[in-house]
Amino acid sequence: MRYIAKFIMWIAGWKYVGEIPKENKSVVAAVPHTSGWDFFWGEMAFLSIGLPTYILMKKEYFFFPLGVLLRALKVIPVDRGKKDSQLVDQLIDEFGRRKRIHLCITPEGSRKKRKKWKKGFLVIANAVNVPVHLGRLDYKRKEVTVGPIFQPTGDIEADMKYIMSTYRDANPKYPENFYSGED
Repeated sequence: MRYIAKFIMWIAGWKYVGEIPKENKSVVAAVPHTSGWDFFWGEMAFLSIGLPTYILMKKEYFFFPLGVLLRALKVIPVDRGKKDSQLVDQLIDEFGRRKRIHLCITPEGSRKKRKKWKKGFLVIANAVNVPVHLGRLDYKRKEVTVGPIFQPTGDIEADMKYIMSTYRDANPKYPENFYSGED
């Protein structure tokens, strides 16, 4: 799969930029998230560098035969009807069960423009004491990167404000659907 993913990215003009995370566990903030293609290019990048990255997707996509493929690609089904705190607890448990996990979460929580990003990725990183990689999809340059590393401080509001500010120059597929904290 690694070579197939590299080939697909090469054919389409996409590339992975930056270092590969060295730690065994982390949370990856995947920003911006304005298109269904974000999953595809992110997954191709992760496969191409051999990074065992888990992602979340609403459970409605887990029907046969798509569900089998999604689970093979390390996709965790999410019940959007549950409280956010239940999902956070489930994901904290995932970190305890695995020796190696990089959990990729889209803080925006939707492909639609959201002025308030979800904070669960920071809560999880704090709870299991792992860093957050500030991942980025850049449609202008056709680049995917996992980094730089951000170590959460425990001040969720300040951390979120800082993280959002690092994406002000982002190049999403649909810019009108992206909000980085600036009006």
